[in-house]
Amino acid sequence: MAITLYWAGGSPFAWRVHLALEHKQLTYESQLLHFDKQEHQSPQMLKLNPRGLLPVLKDDDYVVFESLAVLYYLDRKYPEYPIFGSSPEEAGVIMRVICEFQAYAEPAIQKITRGVFADKVAGNVDDLTDAMHVVGREARTIEGRLSKAQWIVGTQYSAVDMVIFPWIQLLRRALGKNSAAELGARFLPMETNYPALARWVLRIEALPGYARTYPPHWQMN
Repeated sequence: MAITLYWAGGSPFAWRVHLALEHKQLTYESQLLHFDKQEHQSPQMLKLNPRGLLPVLKDDDYVVFESLAVLYYLDRKYPEYPIFGSSPEEAGVIMRVICEFQAYAEPAIQKITRGVFADKVAGNVDDLTDAMHVVGREARTIEGRLSKAQWIVGTQYSAVDMVIFPWIQLLRRALGKNSAAELGARFLPMETNYPALARWVLRIEALPGYARTYPPHWQMN
């Protein structure tokens, strides 16, 4: 077994795969690529993924990309410490909640984070405020789940936690910017507005191997 993960720092899609690899206690080589240097578009990477996107996982001679497909592959290939539940019913709920998050919350979070990091909050206040309303609604749904259990689905840390967690961290980072203070007033501090969600974040941050998944450039600022 020789697993290599090609990834980019701060990418929620890559981060979820990192979390899965650490949870499954798999040995892997970490290849950090830089978007600003177009390393993900190199001839080598385009041979692995013609779409030129990250993450890409190479396991011996097998290559898989699209982060959710990577999670599914890892769970089928390495079933110890499962991330898609312990029954077909639980797997169905995990996949449904992931699909709901991707359909409703993810596009809104992307709009907000891109707007903030591109310094375009002032010119897009109405659109970003609408997106925050969507995020708030979806966050309340997750808060409701986490007020009754430690993890979003079932009694164990799973793929749905791995999918949602990086987006929450990226959103918190964006809303913590001075330019986004008004935008994030009803979301931050999370400990006040979404206390169960805040406790869930701390649980994931306390997991073994979490520090190895943390975006390296975030540690500098």
